[in-house]
Amino acid sequence: MRKLPPIMVTAMLGALLGCGNPTIFGTRETPSAPTSAPQASGTADTVVETRYEQAIARVLPSIVQITTGGNVGSGVVLDTAGNVVTNAHVVGKATQFEVTLATGGKPRRGRLVAAFPAGDLAVIRVENVEGLRPARFGDSSRVRVGQMVLAMGNPLGLVGSVTEGIISALGRTITEPQGPNSPGATIGDAIQTSAAINPGNSGGALVNLTGEVIGIPTLAAVDPALGGSPAPGIGFAIPSNVATDIANQIVKTGKVTNTRRAALGVGVRTVIGPDGEPIGVGVVRVDPKSGSAKAGIKPGDLIVSVNGTATPTTVILSEVLAGLKPGEQAKVEVVHTDGTEAILNVTLGQLPGT
Repeated sequence: MRKLPPIMVTAMLGALLGCGNPTIFGTRETPSAPTSAPQASGTADTVVETRYEQAIARVLPSIVQITTGGNVGSGVVLDTAGNVVTNAHVVGKATQFEVTLATGGKPRRGRLVAAFPAGDLAVIRVENVEGLRPARFGDSSRVRVGQMVLAMGNPLGLVGSVTEGIISALGRTITEPQGPNSPGATIGDAIQTSAAINPGNSGGALVNLTGEVIGIPTLAAVDPALGGSPAPGIGFAIPSNVATDIANQIVKTGKVTNTRRAALGVGVRTVIGPDGEPIGVGVVRVDPKSGSAKAGIKPGDLIVSVNGTATPTTVILSEVLAGLKPGEQAKVEVVHTDGTEAILNVTLGQLPGT
C-alpha cells in the first residue's frame, strides 16, 4: 500500500468566494526545425484546445450545483430519471436541496435518495428532469498516469467552472478529516490529479479528453507547514467505477447492498500510551459472526498491526483495510488483555452498507 507524504486532505465543500480561470499550456518549439516549429506548435495547441472544447461541451451540461443552506457543492447527472451522484459530505445531513444546471435556469428541487458516508458518495434525485443530460462514465481501470484531464464543477460557487491538469498518480489511499458535514471516510484506490480542486468542486466530474467522467473530485491536499493552506496541484477523486457501482445500487434498491470493501467486524478506538502517542487500536466490540471472533479477537484486545503494517490509529487501520478485499486472509497482530501477544489469521468480512 502506498503512503502519502505528510500532508492532509480536506473535503472541498464551498461557500461563495471567487477564483481565477484555468490556463491551457502549449508545446515548445523544436530547435532542429526553427522555420516550421511555430506552425507545428500552433497546430498542436489547436488540436489540444479543440479536444478540451469538445470534452467541455459534452460533459459540462451534465454538471449541477447542489446548494444546502450556505454550502455549495457539485453533482453529476447519472440518468434521465433525474438521479445525480455526488459526495456524501456535499449533502451532509440535509435531505432537501436546490439544484442548478451548469447551463443556467431557475433552481430545481432535489431530495436525497441515500448516502454512503463510509465511501463519501450519495445520490439525490431532481424533481424536474427537463433538460437534464446524463454524463457518459468511462472505465477508471483504464486511466493512466500522465493523461490530460479536466475538473468540472462549481468551485467557490462559480457555476460551470473548468480547470485542467493531468493524472498524477493512481491507487492512493486517503482519509478525510471528520467534521459536521465530512464523514471522515477512507477512500481506497483514489485518483490523484494536478487539476485544481477548490471548495465547491466536490461531487463534480474529473473528465478525460474523450468526454468521459473517470472520477468524482472529492478532496484536496492541505499542507500543515503552510498553516493548513492548500497544497497546489494535489487533489483526489473517487474512481468512476466505484462511484457508478455504489450509485447504481442506491438507485436500484435505495441503499448500498455490496460495498466490496473489507472489514474486521469489530468496533474500535485509538489507544493513547503514557507518552501521549497512539499505540494501537483498541477493540471495543466484536461481531460474534465475524472472522475476528472466530480467530479469537476479543473486546479489550489491542490491534497493533495488519499484514505487518503498524496500525497505531483507527485511521491507519481503515487505510490498511481499504487495500484488502472481503474474503481475504489477514494476519492481525494483537496484544491481549493479559499482556500476551499473538498473530491471528482473520478472514475478512465486508464493510456494511447503508
